[in-house]
Amino acid sequence: MIGWTSRTPGLTEPRLVVCAPLPMEARALRRSLTPLLGPGAVLHTGFSGRRTARRLEELLPGRDFDALAVAGLGGGVTDGVASGDVVVASEVRGPDRTVPCPSAPLLAGQLRRAGFTVHCGPLATRDHVVWPAEHAELARSGVLAVDMESAHLATATGDRPFAAVRVVVDTPRDPLAGWGTPRRALYALRRLTEIGPPLAQWADVVGPRQVLLPAPRSFCAGVDRAIETVEQALARYGAPVYVRKQIVHNSHVIADLALRGAIFVEELDEVPDGATTVFSAHGVSPAVHADAADRGLDVIDATCPLVTKVHVEARRFTRGDATVLFIGHAGHEETDGTLDEAPGRITLVESVADAERIPVPDPEQVSYLMQTTLSLEESSEIVETLRRRFPALRGPGTDDICYATTNRQTALRAVAERADLVLVVGSANSSNSRRLVETAQRCGTRAHLVDDVSHVDLSWLVDARVVGVTAGASAPPFLVDEVLDALRGLGPLTVTEHRTTTESIRFTLPKEVS
Repeated sequence: MIGWTSRTPGLTEPRLVVCAPLPMEARALRRSLTPLLGPGAVLHTGFSGRRTARRLEELLPGRDFDALAVAGLGGGVTDGVASGDVVVASEVRGPDRTVPCPSAPLLAGQLRRAGFTVHCGPLATRDHVVWPAEHAELARSGVLAVDMESAHLATATGDRPFAAVRVVVDTPRDPLAGWGTPRRALYALRRLTEIGPPLAQWADVVGPRQVLLPAPRSFCAGVDRAIETVEQALARYGAPVYVRKQIVHNSHVIADLALRGAIFVEELDEVPDGATTVFSAHGVSPAVHADAADRGLDVIDATCPLVTKVHVEARRFTRGDATVLFIGHAGHEETDGTLDEAPGRITLVESVADAERIPVPDPEQVSYLMQTTLSLEESSEIVETLRRRFPALRGPGTDDICYATTNRQTALRAVAERADLVLVVGSANSSNSRRLVETAQRCGTRAHLVDDVSHVDLSWLVDARVVGVTAGASAPPFLVDEVLDALRGLGPLTVTEHRTTTESIRFTLPKEVS
């Protein structure tokens, strides 16, 4: 890789060249970028097709740089893009070739956090001004915006990271020939001035990296079963299929199933009488089952078999006089469903502090159960505290913490101490994903939970040359792939998978869809 220069051992000093086709674009960019990158960072390259590439060839000799970006004004071609919006190219489609921009989601996310309305997708380069007659054809091909230079300037990139950013002036609703164009152009130029800091942040993290990939990661058997249950219900019974709560705790899974015809509701009173209804993987209380039966709903229970095991144990433990303690987190659907197996008979224990002070009528008659998605360290500390207080403490016959939760935490611990940063892919309401973040932090490593690659803050990557990437049991594998692709867009990437076990468990589907 040309251009990586050492700042301190293990780190790099990235240098960014920003190409601005028009003089007014160059002036706008220099206002914010010159203080951050120095006086020579922004090059006025001229406009109109291949002449820009020749101009850049004249400007670059003797320049050693690590990344190249094209920034300026552009035209939107879809109604979903408005004047003043920013388009970050996921690829640049030119007359001769298409240039990929794999780090685009990282840059787009940083611009969103800076307050911009950002769209990430294909940008087309044309050798002429694109008028409304061409907009529809470009939009049908997936293009978001057009310019006249990016594809030609990208030829100077070589194997360096490349970005193309355009602030939209005209759109199908606000054509270039309209009376409002000067006003929109002035506004777009102001916005162009403001994109400098995120561009500089992007440049500051380019460079070679190593990724440590723990395995297992992503979907577990219970999540696979729950998602397939909804998919099969839609195929067999047709849309809509109602799902009580989120089938699994991942926003991308929910959005995908919603597009296919699943309707997610909080409670059964939102479901029409007689409708096909799926219960989520986290389990429900007997009262919810009874309500569904009273309503005549066609129920398909997608509760994870490992959660069902906890419910069975709760019913068994509460038959006698023992105090039953449930170790879990308040408000989680799995906790709510288990506590409601015997209302008033099961006491929630959320922390070691709770375990230290919980009152028990008979210390000789105490049992405990656990939420399946707890951290091993957290749950062990609580159980040890309870066992110290109540030596006769009884627990489940086998560990309540799910095998997938255990496996993902064990795999992450095997690599976390060697990483500068750990990224855990998973939604904020995913308990097992949050526990992975805590697992990495207990190893002394910086760790962040991200819903997808667009939520990775570039500031986290500044001093991170070894990055651990994993995913919670409810996160689709493709989300991890997207993070890796984006990191590759920042420079050479070495990916090493570390597998601690192989999962072969598969649960059968509910009889209604099997």
